[in-house]
Amino acid sequence: MKKWLGIIFLIKYILAHPTPIVLWHGMGDTCCVDFSLGAFKQFLEREIPGVYVNSLRIGNSTIEDFENGYFMHPNKQVEYVCNMLANDPELQDGFNAIGFSQGAQFLRGVVQRCGHKLPPIKNVISLGGQHQGVYGLPHCGALQHATCDYVRKLLNYAAYYSWVQHSLVQATYWHDPLDEIMYKKSSQFLADINNERKINKTYIANLNRLENFVLVKFDSDSIVQPRETEWFGFYAPGQAERLLPLEESNLYKKDRLGLRKMKESGKLIFLSTPGDHLHFPQEWFVEKILKPYLL
Repeated sequence: MKKWLGIIFLIKYILAHPTPIVLWHGMGDTCCVDFSLGAFKQFLEREIPGVYVNSLRIGNSTIEDFENGYFMHPNKQVEYVCNMLANDPELQDGFNAIGFSQGAQFLRGVVQRCGHKLPPIKNVISLGGQHQGVYGLPHCGALQHATCDYVRKLLNYAAYYSWVQHSLVQATYWHDPLDEIMYKKSSQFLADINNERKINKTYIANLNRLENFVLVKFDSDSIVQPRETEWFGFYAPGQAERLLPLEESNLYKKDRLGLRKMKESGKLIFLSTPGDHLHFPQEWFVEKILKPYLL
């Protein structure tokens, strides 16, 4: 009888204290606007009564947050968020995290670089993250004007110049398959968190502490090139036509991040949805993401 009473108490406690959720928005977005992540935060709070949701604001205002998505180096953003999460008292018993677009690979950077210093990060959901980088930028999120054209031109012609790497976020995960040597040498963010230059065992250990790493690919994505990067796929080196799935890449074969181990143990989850970039029905999210990984 005492055993059953204990189980009932535990269930009631869990229902009354849902696991907190951290959100990191993508390029051309901010943490809190009502028509974007602000609305998604409210959706989560409706679906999971009592849940604490921290939608990350990088900077002192939503304007700074928007600008930093383009111009604050990811290494600085990751450090900023590591400190923010460590000092959030609502997260001290652990949390789940959802990354939107570039926010997904930045969240992975947080997991790998400071996960051992944070409360337990349980499940990470990557919605359209560019984990093997991008080679092409047909759209710039919400920024559809002259600045978007400027961003594209810089990436196409000067992505690996040091000053561009320092000043433009998207350059730090630009991955040129025609020049893998330059990419590995000059990429100031992605090549590091993908263990392209050397093996950082802390990165592997921290990533493998996750309960689940869920990768969501948008099958009609018109923003991310190639869309297979959302599942850690990318172009075969030396050309930009033939695509390799994760399992055929050196990243997987040499297990440079422990992804093979995660896949074999069932912790690396591949999901897809037919929509364009970050377009998904709420019903799909509830059934495929919220119920299995957030409750």
